Amino acid sequence: MDGRPVLVCTEHEDATADLVIAELNRRRVPVLRFDPGQNFPARVVFAARTGAGSASRTTSGRGWGGWLAAGERTADLSAVRALYHRRPSPYPTGGAEQTGRFAAQENRRGLGGVLGALPGCLYLSHPQAIARAEYKPAQLEAAARVGLTVPATLITNDPTEAKAFCAAQSAIYKPLHAGAYDIKGEPAGIWAAPVGADEIDGAVGHSAHLFQARVPKVADIRAVVVGGQVFSARITAPPGVVDWRAEYRSLTYEPVACPDGMREALIRFLADFGLNFGAFDFAVTADGGWWFLECNPNGQWAWIEDAAGLPITTAIADLLENGEHPHA
Repeated sequence: MDGRPVLVCTEHEDATADLVIAELNRRRVPVLRFDPGQNFPARVVFAARTGAGSASRTTSGRGWGGWLAAGERTADLSAVRALYHRRPSPYPTGGAEQTGRFAAQENRRGLGGVLGALPGCLYLSHPQAIARAEYKPAQLEAAARVGLTVPATLITNDPTEAKAFCAAQSAIYKPLHAGAYDIKGEPAGIWAAPVGADEIDGAVGHSAHLFQARVPKVADIRAVVVGGQVFSARITAPPGVVDWRAEYRSLTYEPVACPDGMREALIRFLADFGLNFGAFDFAVTADGGWWFLECNPNGQWAWIEDAAGLPITTAIADLLENGEHPHA
């Protein structure tokens, strides 16, 4: 039996990670789950060593050795087969006190730095790769480079440029960052929405804005890529809906095959960013064309696995279980 552990870094309540952990437990793969942003340093303790003469050097003599303990479980850092960076809480900022800010940065760069430099570890995906891939301008450039069809896009803080773009075609606005928002105590999101030239005013000058030509879509596609596998589902929303996320209760799903050549393009896209996972969104036109909208490098997938019957949990567990050998 292979006793090398899988580390799962995620928030306390994460039903999606629970699915993967349950499958790994069924396979008798050791799992250590913790939330670096919330559990460290109060409930997580670690000691990592490297360098010549280190008492905890790895078998190959390279990389970090040592241990990490969370609760009653301890992992050998030199023997971690895979790290599933799901959705951990951010490291605390440390508040206004100088000592608190210093400690917060040391925690992020210390524990976070070691977790990002484990020898022979497969990352799903590497935290730094996820962070880099969250920038939509980089995504759109990469998508065009690998041959995906990208709608005309403008990013600007110039009201004149924005007005001209929206006057030239049917356009939508969508945020550059899908952050969590609060409206009267209730969680909320900012969805993509149509915008006309007459709606553009000086407020555009207050920040960067992303405007995009509206694709005449008949449906949407969520394509989840795990390693070299692609799982795709067609999402049908009520007529006129621009952003299907605003109409979860009115959606229908069906599994669909990835078009010829699309799988290779998606794999190349992820390879550009060093990712092993991506949740892609496409708009589908009446002629069957897939238009790239965005890729969430750490997106949700459990709901669509259930709705469309896609074996994503199995694929993720396979990848984590068969992570690179730490001493290869």
